[in-house]
Amino acid sequence: MSNWFYQFLRRGQKYTGTDNVYLAKGGFWLTSGQFFSLAVAFLSAIAFANLLDPATYGNYRYVLSLLGTLAIFSLDGMGDAVTQATARGLEGSFYTGFKTKLKWGMIGSLIAIGAAIYYWTRGNNLLPIPLLISAVFLPLMYASQIYGFFLTGRKLFGVQTNYGIIKQVVAAVVIIIALLFTKNIFWLIACYFVSNTFLNYFFYFLTKIKFRPNKEEDPKTINYAKHLSLMSVVNYIATYLDKILLFNLAGPAQLATYSFAVLFPEQIRNMVENISTLAYPKLAQRSHEEIKVNMMKRFWKLALLAVIIVAFYTIVAPHLFKIFFPKYLDAIPYSVIYMLTFISLPVSLMGTAFQAKMMKKELYILRCVAFSRIVLYIALIPFYGIWGVVMARIGAEIVSLVSISLLFRKSFLKAT
Repeated sequence: MSNWFYQFLRRGQKYTGTDNVYLAKGGFWLTSGQFFSLAVAFLSAIAFANLLDPATYGNYRYVLSLLGTLAIFSLDGMGDAVTQATARGLEGSFYTGFKTKLKWGMIGSLIAIGAAIYYWTRGNNLLPIPLLISAVFLPLMYASQIYGFFLTGRKLFGVQTNYGIIKQVVAAVVIIIALLFTKNIFWLIACYFVSNTFLNYFFYFLTKIKFRPNKEEDPKTINYAKHLSLMSVVNYIATYLDKILLFNLAGPAQLATYSFAVLFPEQIRNMVENISTLAYPKLAQRSHEEIKVNMMKRFWKLALLAVIIVAFYTIVAPHLFKIFFPKYLDAIPYSVIYMLTFISLPVSLMGTAFQAKMMKKELYILRCVAFSRIVLYIALIPFYGIWGVVMARIGAEIVSLVSISLLFRKSFLKAT
């Protein structure tokens, strides 16, 4: 970073209220990675849109959604717990976290095998083979993801981005090549699991050898990870329930339309969430008082960012679909309105603060709020289909906005 640019960033801190140098270094890498992720997802979507018919693609998304629910048993909260501990120099959870996730992932494998036998005896021809495939690869695939959270805690955002780019490119190339040779979803799912498992473990092993995490541990980390994982159960259900319900109530073609409708909004959301990723290690090191002083300044800046993003996407979305996804033009209105879910962006850092300070009570309350999303799905999807999903997501984000704001006010802004 050149000296003049460094000085420019430092002088600008009184206006932004944040560490601009840290934001520029880490933000550059994470944003670059997300732009690349968006490009890879975009190219993959073009391949799926042109090489698979909507019904087959809907079946593919449905099977992946069902298999995704098995991740509930892989201690999803371990990643955030490892990031939190690593940011404080306690890196031993990199090893124990991997082993613990691997052990718990075996439960998901056993359930997948049992489900495969159940569906096979019921004459279901779609699910048994994918379930058996997931049973083989699921534990190692999810356990190996721990490397990314360790790199976040170490603030090695450049390394994390480079690994992520390689992983996404290779995995996408594997799927696209498979699409050129087969339209069989069993082979596609096998390629998905094999490529992602191999890549995750390769980068886990590389991280272990190259950065040699120390063996110091916080004895609270594993317990905290289990609490976070328990909290994430509702989120996991909510993540996949919309697709499962939509498939069973409206059919695979409607699920395919919905998948393309949320493609860009979800990728943009992932990109914006880099802000929370960058903030996590910093918040873990700061006191409650420091968080209280700085958080409200950032609230209005994030609100302005949300408005700009929604307005820009509203303008460009129709053109993107007309050029690249002409088979899915009916997804345009759903996609544009879905962007209103960004209404909760201003409070995203507040939720990150609860995680960084290991505030389990507050996090449990927020996970209960996520239950509103499930209730709205069940209430609206049977009657309104894709519009029901969109309305449910917007409603849930409004509940999240109000709940996080009130909880932060009570936990951080009360008189001390």
